[in-house]
This record gives sequence, structure tokens and C-alpha cells, in this order.
Amino acid sequence: MVNPKKGVPTVEQIQSDVITQLAEQFWSPRLQATGTASKFKPVVVEDIYKKEILQTKFSTRRVMMLEFSQYLESYLWPNYREGQATYSHMLSIVCMINEKFRERVPAWEVFKSAPTSFPAFFRQVLKASLDDSLSLREHTVLLRFIVHCFNSLEVDLIREQVQRLVSLPIWANILPARRDEIFKAHPKYKKFWNLIKKNDKKLDEVALKKLQFERRFFAQLIDKFFNILSQIPAKGEVGWDKVHYCERFIELMTDLEAQLPTRRFFNIVMDNAHVVVRSRLSKLFKRKEGKLFKELLEMLQFYAGFEINDQTGEALTDHEMTDIHYDRITSLQKAAFKHFPELYKFSLSNVANIDTRESLTKHFTPLSNRKLHEIAAYLNLLPHPEEGKDNVYETDFLLELLVSRHERRPSQLQALNEMPLYPTEQIIWDENIVPTEYYSGEDCLALPKLNLQFLTLHDYLLRNFNLFRLESTYEIRQDVEDAISRMKPWRAEDGNCIFGGWARMALPLTGFSVVEVAKPNVGENHPARVRADVTVTLNLRPGIKNEWESMRKHDVAFLISLRPSTPIGTNYDYSKPFIPQVGLAYVRGCEIEGMLDENGKVIEEGPDPKPELKGEIRTYRVWLDPNQYQQDMTNTVNGAEDVYETFNVILRRKPKENNFKAVLETIRDLMNTECVVPDWLHDIILGYGDPGAAHYSKMEGQIHKLDWNDTFLSIDHLEASFPDYRIKLLEEERRKNRPPFRLTFPPNRPNLKRKDSEVDSEEEKSIEVEPHIIPNRGPYPYSRPKVNSILFTPTQVEAIRAGMQHGLTLVVGPPGTGKTDVAVQIISNIYHNFPEQRTLIVTHSNQALNQLFEKIMALDVDERHLLRMGHGEEALETEKDFSRYGRVNYVLAQRLELLQEVARLQSSLGVQGDVSYTCETAGHFYLYQVFSRWEEFISKVKVKPGEVVDVKTVKELFPFTKFFETAPQPLFKGKSYEEDLDTAEGCFRHIKRIFTQLEEFRAFELLRSGADRSKYLLIKEAKIIAMTCTHAALKRRDLVEAGFKYDNILMEESAQILEIETFIPLLLQNPEDGFSRLKRWIMIGDHHQLPPVIKNMAFQKFSNMEQSLFTRCVRLGVPTVDLDAQGRARSSLANLYNWRYKRLGNLPHVMLWPEFQLANPGFAHDFQLIDVQDFNGVGESEPNPYFYQNLAEAEYVVGVFMYMRLLGYPAEKISILTTYNGQKHLIRDVIAQRCGYNPFIGRPSKVTTVDRYQGQQNDYILLSLVRTRAVGHLRDVRRLIVAMSRARLGLYIFARVSLFQNCFELTPAFNQLVTRPLKLCLLPNEVYPPVRKVDDTRHMRPLVVEDMPHMAQFVYEMYQRQLHTMMTTRGFDRPFYLKQPPVEQLTMPGDQTEVPMEITPKPAPPKKAYTVTVTEVGAGDTSKEPGSGEVTPDAGTLKMERHPGASDTEDEDSGKEDEDSKMEGVEDGAEGSNQVKGEPENA
Repeated sequence: MVNPKKGVPTVEQIQSDVITQLAEQFWSPRLQATGTASKFKPVVVEDIYKKEILQTKFSTRRVMMLEFSQYLESYLWPNYREGQATYSHMLSIVCMINEKFRERVPAWEVFKSAPTSFPAFFRQVLKASLDDSLSLREHTVLLRFIVHCFNSLEVDLIREQVQRLVSLPIWANILPARRDEIFKAHPKYKKFWNLIKKNDKKLDEVALKKLQFERRFFAQLIDKFFNILSQIPAKGEVGWDKVHYCERFIELMTDLEAQLPTRRFFNIVMDNAHVVVRSRLSKLFKRKEGKLFKELLEMLQFYAGFEINDQTGEALTDHEMTDIHYDRITSLQKAAFKHFPELYKFSLSNVANIDTRESLTKHFTPLSNRKLHEIAAYLNLLPHPEEGKDNVYETDFLLELLVSRHERRPSQLQALNEMPLYPTEQIIWDENIVPTEYYSGEDCLALPKLNLQFLTLHDYLLRNFNLFRLESTYEIRQDVEDAISRMKPWRAEDGNCIFGGWARMALPLTGFSVVEVAKPNVGENHPARVRADVTVTLNLRPGIKNEWESMRKHDVAFLISLRPSTPIGTNYDYSKPFIPQVGLAYVRGCEIEGMLDENGKVIEEGPDPKPELKGEIRTYRVWLDPNQYQQDMTNTVNGAEDVYETFNVILRRKPKENNFKAVLETIRDLMNTECVVPDWLHDIILGYGDPGAAHYSKMEGQIHKLDWNDTFLSIDHLEASFPDYRIKLLEEERRKNRPPFRLTFPPNRPNLKRKDSEVDSEEEKSIEVEPHIIPNRGPYPYSRPKVNSILFTPTQVEAIRAGMQHGLTLVVGPPGTGKTDVAVQIISNIYHNFPEQRTLIVTHSNQALNQLFEKIMALDVDERHLLRMGHGEEALETEKDFSRYGRVNYVLAQRLELLQEVARLQSSLGVQGDVSYTCETAGHFYLYQVFSRWEEFISKVKVKPGEVVDVKTVKELFPFTKFFETAPQPLFKGKSYEEDLDTAEGCFRHIKRIFTQLEEFRAFELLRSGADRSKYLLIKEAKIIAMTCTHAALKRRDLVEAGFKYDNILMEESAQILEIETFIPLLLQNPEDGFSRLKRWIMIGDHHQLPPVIKNMAFQKFSNMEQSLFTRCVRLGVPTVDLDAQGRARSSLANLYNWRYKRLGNLPHVMLWPEFQLANPGFAHDFQLIDVQDFNGVGESEPNPYFYQNLAEAEYVVGVFMYMRLLGYPAEKISILTTYNGQKHLIRDVIAQRCGYNPFIGRPSKVTTVDRYQGQQNDYILLSLVRTRAVGHLRDVRRLIVAMSRARLGLYIFARVSLFQNCFELTPAFNQLVTRPLKLCLLPNEVYPPVRKVDDTRHMRPLVVEDMPHMAQFVYEMYQRQLHTMMTTRGFDRPFYLKQPPVEQLTMPGDQTEVPMEITPKPAPPKKAYTVTVTEVGAGDTSKEPGSGEVTPDAGTLKMERHPGASDTEDEDSGKEDEDSKMEGVEDGAEGSNQVKGEPENA
């Protein structure tokens, strides 16, 4: 296997390379900035192209270095001139763009900055693509560029050029008879065609020639492809350049067919050229080298015949596709009957007898070549044969053409329904199905792409189904390999399997038996249900034992058969293939139904505590996959082994990563039902039509008058929130205009004529404001409504307005802009304006959902209407339980409390009888005793016209005075009649609310079981229901069956949710009368931060699976509300990332609050980039593949943390972040050694990766960038934005400056960072809390820290001084000493002995040499847990022992979030997705 990292140049190689030297001479950014760059020389471009690109066969490494040097931005494009640029110049630009796509960095920005030359450049690309003077490798590079163009249709500049290649005029390339046939079916195209011909006559010769070239481009490209395909022999040597060209061409064809705008006219052109038929008959198709070509062609064939009307874009049903098929066959039969007597028998047969491939071949094979040609010509598939001329087409081609066109279409849905959802060993380790090797981004793959547009909802779901299934399979393979390798399966002397290790996620089986095989359902051939019992022995640590016992219903596990051949004592070798070492024979999935109790019954989940089981043997009842069971039993009947007699291991997976089966089932269910997406959303989800069609301003039934509740804090706040509107106050006296307000907006009039619009423009820009008083809710303090205290900005108010209206609302929320506050206010306003509507809240993580929920609870929302689904409610920082059973218990407890209040009311009124026994009796009591008294009271105190009422009347006549004795007294103040009457009405509302709630709770008296009660709560009672996207996918079927209904969806963290997991929550309810009741869809996210996690590089890069639906909507141009004021960080820190957003400013408090006005104690700067050089000659290291570490940075970061703690900074205000998983573990180990157990220092709030910390923040962030050889995945600007935006008050970055400052994508941030000193500047005489002003630089004489050893020594001595002071002044007698700091080691020439180098001349205790060794421990070595650090006293060596994957033990200081770090590297994105399993970085 080729080392995938060989293309990654180190910084030293870059600096010494000829490309770097040329860049320094001709186009470096430094030359551009100073204006000293040399004049453009075309010969330089020619020379570089020939020597560095062409001669190296387009070496990724050379192209990477050219692109990294800003060759495109600074030299190639600025000097591109139409008519002067050579092919070498054009191809160099193409290579740079292809490289940018491979690196997944923005590619088209350079053209947008200077777009005038792009049309000429694109035309040159097209001409070169057909020019035979170029090599095939160059043609393939050009095809890659064209593929990228067609996948970037959202870029106006690109779309203008490529649309000409696939528009109506390309029908000039199809047979005239076929064209006329289409015109007959679609007369409008005939009109357009005639208009095009008419316009052509007006053009001059040059312009017409240019147009004709564009129209004929694809027809000529197809001919070129056929020519290359025909050159590949059936046997012998084959040129890989030809194979790669053919593969890339088929990829281009598939991309054109898979998007409606490109497919509409092109599909007929491709069909007219018979690309699929000719390719299937090619020699490459039959060769082993053509395996990928064959897979790509199958995809192209699928899309060529996709179920869609190309002209209208309407999806075709199975029934309509069958009609089309029958029409084709019957028209052929009619033609045969009329013109071809040889097919007389064929013409009289029924369709079902002749539409199979075998039958068609049987009827057509006896016919002569000419006769077959005549039939094809009659069907307008080929031109008519000319008399007297030899046959042009081979018989095989003619036969395949007729057969493939008329054979019966296989039902994809049926095949999908019969597919087992659990992957087996055959799929899991088939690298053709699930790529394992490092995917560089260069080759094409036979995988669907998730780009901008989809043909139909079926296509949308199918692509997502396939990719989600493959991505899940890849993750499962990683989990199986990790767990089984740790178990160390060996072959015992008796031939059985024994285990020399252990794994947290897998256990040996002690028993397995199939206990039920249910009869098939009607119309199915597989069992309706297959259940089995799995027995294991939980002889484990209590924590891990609890994990196994906590497996929930529907959790997925895997049953594995191992037959190892390796003898006892053999160590697992990670460099060798997995299956032969462990002897893996079978893998089958299963779903947990539950654990069995002592009586053999499944322990049901619910509010009741689970029974405690004795002993260590546990049995689980599981469901097996009926489809898979049927296939296995069929094989067993045919003589194969019974798989279900061989299992000896059960493997579980982390619940968070284990939802794949439920998601796949949900997608399959959706494909089997008629997906009813709201009409206003349908086209946007598919990527067509007007992107702004679902914006509230264009929606029908806009609500013009709405209660904005507590959104505005004052009338001044309201006026400031609508700067573009004139505010009309209906209450003229300004002091009476107090919130809450009702706002009336003018109606939209999109079709106004100009004069009318001028007249009404003032009216349209005005808002009527009407204050209103919330009715008195009662005399108790808790009766007063909770109110919002946030001063929303105008942009936030616009987001709230959009969210309250019908339609699709996209809110882009940069870091710290109050996304959650906006979301909560939208929910609250909808709740108050539309009390009958129900809102579904969906987020990516439990943490975000809990933050949202906690803020909702702080607003005026009745607690009984809140429901939290899923298992994340345990983390809610409240004693209240918002889960389904928790809400049921709350309702039952509330019912009892309210009935006690009824009893108290009864007593106060002196009514006899037991009226507070049930909700029903309480209802009667209210009607006959309470309400009647109130009516009598109102009739007596009601004021008649002209009558003066005594103030005391209300107090004297009020019938419930005794009941309200517990309220603050006096109840009636006696100041005015109106005030006392308002108090009385408030008191009655309090009483009425008691009985209203009891009426709602009445159902809970009738429903006796917890399940029924929780279902009623979900369906009827709850108004705001919250869940994660994972839970929505898991429970979709249950929710639909329960009759779940909702009107609005709000999604937080939308840019972090997979496309399909965003789509599923839209369909958690059945349609009503064929229509969806969904009225609002609010998505809040930030596409400039990190996307969803995809672990497999091929799916992430090639298939673009990491694209969220939110990001796709932004790419499509759906209108967004961009929040534009941040309140998280100092303005200086915000400048490091606000360049990525439109107009991102600061909220006033960022300048006004004391914490932002005061400097960080002990530091000369609030942010700094610290240059960290090698320590002992080592920069970054890689103890295991892609497990990157940097000891110098780790020690430096920990040294600064210790320094901050010694100054008095609270540990919880400091977080340490890094861009790599390996560095995270190293920093944790260094902390454990240096200060973790020291009570004066301790540990920081978090030590984690940047990716894992997204959505969180802290006052002070210490960031380690790790890499010293190549920039790595920080080149993804989204990761940079997350890293820069986590800190509120201080950000200190440790990195190799020379590497990162030259990276083009990072320059906006690093240009600011390098303006400050690159050596850490300290003010050690200051202490926390801060007192110095930010701008106070007087008396500042900072200590400049030279390097990491200097910092370590300084902190050591500082600690010693403070310790000495405490011992002498406070009498400490048991001091905690620090370990010696690390020391630079010098190796003298010719001598291998290490000489310690003193940092300061000051005498100090003897220093210990500090080195890092990394050793691997066996998977099952329980005596030394992976990841634990140990100190060798005599050597002072930090010895890190890390098992590849490091998952079987909890990392210290990790908390719940990092409990199992096996897969955590994936959050590192493009690089290090799984450092051990061999997925290298994207340089």
C-alpha cells in the first residue's frame, strides 16, 4: 500500500524547495504587499508547468506546494489574458482549482474577485478538452475541473457558463425524427426551437461559430470518450490513463443526470448517443481493471432511467413508470405487427411474457443485422440505414440497444425492503463497498453525491439511505476491530476460542438460543419476527457492569463468531489484516428488547425502579433481522453452516453512535409511504425554484397583527428595533406605552403598480403599536408573569418576527450573538399567540437542548406544557424532571395539590360533601358553587351608568376572601374601585385556572397505566416538545403510530445536523387530508463553524456527506437573518473571527462591562500567538498513525495554566483546547504529572479538542495547534473560527508560527496575531482579580519568555517562592512540591551522552532529564490501563502508555463527554478522523 502521507511536505522542505524560491522571487504575498514583485513572465508559467506539474505526472505534492504558495491568487489569475494565455497557463489554473477542491477550501473566490476573464478561460478549457494534442492525463485533469463546475451551480459566474452547454439548443445533436417526436409531445419547446433558429440567423459568423461550439461540445466529448474506450483491448496491458479518463467521464455524465437543470435537455442527448449501451458492451466493462468503471456505469444507468419527467420535473410513481414501460412495449409490438413480419409472434404476445431480458433476446436474436437496424431506426433510436451501404453498427450493439430499452424495470423499492439493515462480515470488510484506505480526494468513486439539488424526494432519500448505511458500516468496522483486537482471541489446545484480553464494549457469550420465529406476514416471505436469548457473565468493574445492565430497548448489538488460528500468547499486530488474525467468521446484528428477570420475563422500561438481580449472569432478549435470518436459513438448507450455532462474542456500541438502524428504518419507511412535505418547502428541499419562496414575506396568509409579549423592554427599545419603519402609537400619551405591545405590520402588496407603490410606500413602512395590559393572574407573587430581560438588537428582532410568521426562517448565528435567546423568544411568542399550536424543538446535542430548555423555563411558559423526550433530561440543571414519566408524575402531584386547594376553597365557602375527591367532582363544585357565587358577586358590584360605587363594596361582597387569607395582605387596598375590582378578577382567574388545570388532568384519572398517561401527555397536553435529532430518528415510527401532531419546528445547531437527520423531524406526523399541518420551520445555526461529523474520508470529501441541510439552503440562496452583534468576547478577540461574517459587530456591554474593560492580570496582551520551537530536536510526533502530539506545546500550555493558577485565576475559568486527539491525551498526562493532584493548582475546567468544544465557551482559552510539518486540518477555516471564538477575555495560542502564517486561508486571523510579539509577555507582579485597565500600558515592563523550558523553570521557581512564603507565614508543615521542570538536552558532536542545559544561572535543585516514551500495551492488559501516565522516580520520565484507539478506560479529567475517546478524533474533522485506523490528513 502506498504511504498516503508521502505527498505531505514538511515546512523545512517547503522552505528549501525550488517552488518556494520562485514564489519568493515572483509572487509571494510579501512582494505583493510591498509592490516589489517581478514583472509577469509567461516563460515562468511554462517552465513550472512542464517541470513541476507535467514531468511529475501531476504530483499531488508539487501541485499542493504551488497552491499553498498562492500561485493562483498572486500570479496565474491576475496575469491571465484572453488570446495570450497558453494551454500551460490555463492548465496550471485548472490544477490549482482542482487542488483547492481536493483540500476542500474555497475555490472560486479568486475568479469572483476578477470575473471578466472567466468566460474566455472557460471557453479555453472546453477547447482544450477536445484537443487531441494534449495527453490523456491532461484531459482527465480538465474533466475533473468540469465536474467541479457542474457541482457549483450556486456560483453565478460558473452557472452562466455551464448552462449554455446543457440548454435546449444542444438538441441539434439528436436525430431530427426524435426531436420532432418530442416537439409533438411538448409544443412549447417547438416554439423556443424556432425562436433560437430565428435568432441564429441574425448573428455574425464568429458569434454563431462560438454558439455552435458550445452546443456541440458534449456531443463531441462523447465521441472522444467512445474513441478512447474503443482503444482499450480485451486482453493484455491497459493504460491506466485511459481507464481513469473513462471513469472520470462517467462521473461527469452521472453528475449531469443527477441534477434537473443539467438533465432536462442533456438526458435525451446522452440517450441518443447510447452512452450506457456502448459502455456496457465495451471491453473495459468486462476487464478486472474496469471494476470501478462498471460500478460507476451502474449508477449512470440508474439515473439515466430515473423516475422523473425530465420536462416537468414531476416525480413519476411506480404505476406511471409501468405505464411508460407498457407504452414502449406495445408501440414496438404495433410496429412489429405492421412492418416486421419476422416478429409476428412477438407482436401478438402479452407484455408480461416478453418484457424480460431472456424473452426479448430470444425474439430478437434470429433477426439479421439490417433488420435490427431498421427496427431501431423506426423507433428513432438510430438514423435509417442507407441503401447499398454496409452495416455501420455491430449486431451485439443493436441487440443490446433494443433489449435494454424494452426490458422490465426492476423494483428498487422491493429490493430495498428485502435488504437486511445490519451489515454482515461480507459487507463490513468489502473495501469496494466501504472504502477503508486513505482517500486523498483525487480519485472518483462509485458513491452518490449530496450536492445542491436532488431529482425527487425518492432520490433524496435513496442517496441519504445509501450513504448513511455505508458510513454506519464503516463505524461498525472500526468498533468491531477495536474491541475484538483488545480481547486477544486465541486458539486453545482443544480447538476452542479463549481470550487473553478484555474489552469494555464486548463480552464472550455463555449461551445463545433462538426462542421465537414468527410466521410471515401476508405478502412477505421472511418471518414477521425472530427473537433470541443471549447470556453473558458480567464479571466486570461496577461502572462497566452498570453500562451493560443499562442497555436500553432498541439498542443495537452485534453477535460475532470467532475461530482464531493463532496460538495462546500471540500479540495482535495492527499492521496486518484483521480477519486472519482473529479468525472472524460471522457478524450479525440484533436489537435489544430488554434484560430478563429471574422469572425469564423482559424487564420493562418505565418510572418504576428496575429489580436488582443476583449473581453475575445476565440474559438479554434480542430481536434478530428477519430478512437476514431468512437468507441464512435458506443457505443452511442448501448445505451451508448454521450461523446461529456459532456465536461466541456479543459487542455493544456507544448509544450516541448506535442509532443507525433506526435511521435506516425510518428512511425506508419514508420511501414506502407518500412523503407529504409542505408545498411551500418541497422545492426548496430538492433545491429548485425560488430560494426565497418560503420566506414569510412571500407566504400566503401572513399574520399582520401579533402580540410580541415581553420581547421589548420599553417603547424606546421597540422604536430602536425597527429603524426602517415609522412607528404609529395608538396610545398617544407616551408614558402609557409600556410593554407588552401588539404590533400591526402593513400587508404585503407584491403586485402593486409603480404609482400605487409610491403612494403607499409610507403606509407600507409604518407599524401600528398598541400596548396592552396582561390580565391580573392573582394575588400571589408567583402569579406574576416572568418577563424577558434581554435588550434584543434590530437583527434579533427581525429573526423573532420571521420565526413568528408562517414559512421557513434561517437564522445565521455567529459565536456569542444570542442564538439561544432568539430561539427561546420565538418559542415563547408562538406559545402565547397561538396557544392551540404545538412546537417541536430539535437540536444536535443534549447539551444544547438543555440550555434551550433551561431558558424556556425562565420565561412565562406554563410548566405543564413542557416535555423533554429522550434520555438527556438527566443533565438538566434543575430538580424538575421533564421526561415523559417525570411529567406524568408532575401532573399527578400537581393534581393532588390542586385538589387540596379545592378542599381548602370548599372549606372557606362552608360547602358540605367530598367535592375534592376527583377532577370530575371538582368540576361540578366549580360549576354549581364557585362560578355561581362569582356571577352573583359581579352582578352586585357592576357599575350602572351614572352610579357612584363605594370603594368598600368589592371588599365586602367578595365571596372568596377567606380562601385568599394566605395571599399577601391586605388583599384589597381600598384606594379605588377599579383597582379592587381588578384584584377581585385576578383572584377569580387564579381560582378558575385551578379548575381549568384539573379538567385537563381529568384524563389521568381515567388512564391507569404509565404508558397511556405518557402517551396522552405527548399527544394532548404538551405544547412545547423537545428532543434531539437522534431521538427523532429513533422514535419516528412510534411517534407517528401514537398520532403525534405539531405545527412548528425549531432546530438549534442546524449546521451540525446531518442532512437526513434534519429532514426526518419534518415527517414525525401523518398528513391531514393529504397535507402537512406544518406552518413554521425555524433553523438556527452557523455554517461557518464545524459541520456534522463524518468519519470516512471518502464519504466526507467525495460524497459531501458532511453538508448539512442548513448549509445547503444557504448555498442555494435561501434568505437568512444574520445576527450581527456579539456579546461574548472582547472586541479585540472578536476581530480574530468577525471577518468571516457579514457586518459582525459588538454589543454595547462588550465595551462597558468592567470585565471587558480590565486587562488580564499577569499578561501584557489579551491575546497572543506564541511561537514554540522544537524541544530536544522534536516538534510534532506521531507515536501511532495520525495520533499527533507536540511535547513542547503541551508543556508550554500546562506551564501557562500553572502560572495563571499561581496568580489566582480560578481553574473553572480556564480551558485548554487543541486541534488533535493525541495532543489532548498528552496534555492530560502532563497535567496529571505536573499539577493535577496539587491542591494549589489542580486541573483546568476542560482539556479537550476544538471540535468537541464547539458550542461552549470560557473566559480564558489556551490553544495548542500541534503541527510543525504541515498545516493539517486547521486549514479548514470553519475549525479556525471555532478555535478563535471560544474565549471571552483571553486567548493564548501555541504554534509553529512560520508554518501557519503562510497559509492563505488563515491569513485574516494570523495577520492580526503576528502583529503582537511572538514570545509570551508576562507581568508576574499582578494578581487575579484584574484591576489594570486594558489601555493602561504605563509602568509595563513585561517579562519575555524565551521558550518552553524558560517558562517551565520560571513557574517552578515562582511556585517554590509562594510555597516558601506560605510555609513561613501560615505554618504549612506538609507542602506539595512540584516535579522538576523539563530541561533541554544537548547532544555533543561525536558523543551520545545527554548534557542538561541550565535555563538560568540561579541555583536550583538537581534537574531531571525529561523525555517522553510511548509504548503500547496489550489490549487486554488490565494491570496497566491505557492512557495512564507514570513517573519513573530515578529518571523523571513521563511514560505515556497509549493503546491505539485508547478507548477501554476512562481518561482522567474527561468527565462524561470524553468517557470513551476511541472515536473522538473524528471530531477533528478532515484529519485524524481515526488516528489509528489509518486515515491520514488532508495536508
